[in-house]
Amino acid sequence: MAERVTPRLLTVFGLGFGDCGKGRFVDALAARLDAHTVVRYNGGGQAGHTVVLDDGRSHIFAQFAAASFLPGVHTVLAAPFVLHPGGLLHEAALLAGKHCPPLWPRLLIDAACRVTTPWLQAAGRWRELRRGAAAHGSCGIGFGATVELSLTQPDASLSYGELLDSTVTLAKLQRQRELLQDEFAGDERFATELAALLDIALPRRWLRQVRELLALSPPASPAHISRQLQRPGHVIFEGAQGMLLDEHYGFHPHTTWSSTGPQAAAQVARHYGLDEPHAHYGALRSYLTRHGAGPLPSEDPALDVLAEPHNADTGWQGRFRRGHFDAVLLRYALACAGTIDGLLLSHADALGRATINWCDAYEIDGQRQQTLAIPASLKEQEGLTSQLGTARTICTQRLSSLGQLTQQLNTTCGLDSIASSHGPQRSAIFWRPS
Repeated sequence: MAERVTPRLLTVFGLGFGDCGKGRFVDALAARLDAHTVVRYNGGGQAGHTVVLDDGRSHIFAQFAAASFLPGVHTVLAAPFVLHPGGLLHEAALLAGKHCPPLWPRLLIDAACRVTTPWLQAAGRWRELRRGAAAHGSCGIGFGATVELSLTQPDASLSYGELLDSTVTLAKLQRQRELLQDEFAGDERFATELAALLDIALPRRWLRQVRELLALSPPASPAHISRQLQRPGHVIFEGAQGMLLDEHYGFHPHTTWSSTGPQAAAQVARHYGLDEPHAHYGALRSYLTRHGAGPLPSEDPALDVLAEPHNADTGWQGRFRRGHFDAVLLRYALACAGTIDGLLLSHADALGRATINWCDAYEIDGQRQQTLAIPASLKEQEGLTSQLGTARTICTQRLSSLGQLTQQLNTTCGLDSIASSHGPQRSAIFWRPS
């Protein structure tokens, strides 16, 4: 039998609610294939992709590619990525302290990337606080507020390339401050913070920080990025969040302002002139998780025995929740993603540390249901949220081994696991023979 040839372009995306091991697989694939570039094709600074090296170093990657410990790997932040300038500078400093190879020569930021500012970060947090018990779920760094502004008030939205013009930047920051004041003035809960954000000196202080970043990584044109991506060798598209949080397929309002799946990666590739085969791999856990608010039908507090050293219950995202393997949501995520080439299974070692069940169906309104309809509108996304709120899971078996789970996956969706991770380190990933 001929050896399987891996296409030059690969996507790693999440099939769950995020936190499914995308970072470790991007790092491992880049090392295995000697990839030269990783493209962050969606999301922004709210990502948290954990990589643990065999020498003990670790990092939770937010904006730099999860393969950045490899000296030959470049990062491309591709539009529509949402850039957090201060966060990027802070992350670079953290990585330098971990003896990561120099990052700035290996970074390209598309001039069209939207930019998060302190005013947008505050707006996102305050809106979430006002929702109270009806919280949507937020990482608290302004990603959603930045995307929303670009859609509703484009005259106030900043792109990375625009930051080169201080006059344009200061005018748009002033507009953001005005919008913030209009929205929150008179609400005493936010009065102190609002006063600080309306300080007339703050925009120029922020602009000084931005100039530091611009000097280290000037805005890149699509042609410049295209030349980087068309170099011989592998390019990996690193997704953020997961299909169950997708702006078009997630369960509204508990969604991200981002398209998370293979279609989004392929669209970005085409934007940079890459018209060639593209392999797509979906990452998932041996059990289901989500951070914060939103439906999780298979949730079981008994699974809290599974430690999460990189996912705390505190902070803006809220409690980290665990559930049994949900085949209904997997079928749904795969249907939304379209044709993919294989699965990347993380946390396989959890199968021996907790009782994890295979939930094959729901009971909704007295009816057994194995699949969910793909929504065609925001109203239908809200309808799915309501359905999941009343769903009772039907578990058909206990998952006692990796072999049992992979067999179930193959039977259910006709896909094989390309790799499985049995611990956080790169050396704990086992690959299926070609």
